[in-house]
Amino acid sequence: MSTILFHEIVFGPIHSRRLGTSLGMNLLPYDGKLCSFDCIYCECGYNKDFKTKTKLPSRENVKAALEDKLIRLKEENIIPDVITFAGNGEPTMHPQFSEIIDDTIELRDKYIPQTKISVLSNAMHISNQKVFEALKKVDNNILKLDSAILETAKFIDRPNAPSYSIEKQIELFKRFEGNFIMQTMFLRGSHEGRVVDNTTEEEVSAWIEAIKATKPREVMIYTIDRETPSKMLEKVPAEDLRKIGKKVEDLGIKVNIAG
Repeated sequence: MSTILFHEIVFGPIHSRRLGTSLGMNLLPYDGKLCSFDCIYCECGYNKDFKTKTKLPSRENVKAALEDKLIRLKEENIIPDVITFAGNGEPTMHPQFSEIIDDTIELRDKYIPQTKISVLSNAMHISNQKVFEALKKVDNNILKLDSAILETAKFIDRPNAPSYSIEKQIELFKRFEGNFIMQTMFLRGSHEGRVVDNTTEEEVSAWIEAIKATKPREVMIYTIDRETPSKMLEKVPAEDLRKIGKKVEDLGIKVNIAG
């Protein structure tokens, strides 16, 4: 497949379907992937195919790269809507994630105070108190829950921790007291001879119950947009995404749909 890997710490700005003009931050190896999930739909490919021995960028290198980019953008009068931590895997795995968030807030406030800071996370590491506290500081902590049914979540997301559980994730989400955005990838098709579909009535009902329990301030729902490592996956039609989104709106929660 044609994978998307980011070969620098700061990249873009690029257009994001959900966030607008986004300046990307990659805290992970520039020549491979590092993630605690191994999602069958990941645009970066499977973990096993992109192993790396490259060291993670240091806090000092990240800060220097971001400041240099922000100075240049300001000179060009380009103000991104958002600084987004994503990149080649799971950003909260960086051991200095918390400190890097503090540096990013400092630089944002100095150069482009109107710009938001977002983190796209699989939520595997929010039990780490430093990660949790850092995520509370950013404007948009966007946390994944692709299914509220454990078997489906493990099939689609393939978390590397055997202890991963939906019940635990829901309890961790509750700690944010509503100050987070839930993000869900909806998809259909097949993988390794098994049906993939987290849009069934059973799936959506369980997912809605998870939303009721955790009360996110916003829910982002989206579907496949790029080539996936598992070849038999399919986009969910925009009309079906809107129907799912309506169920969230009926709870009085904002919905962001990207078809």
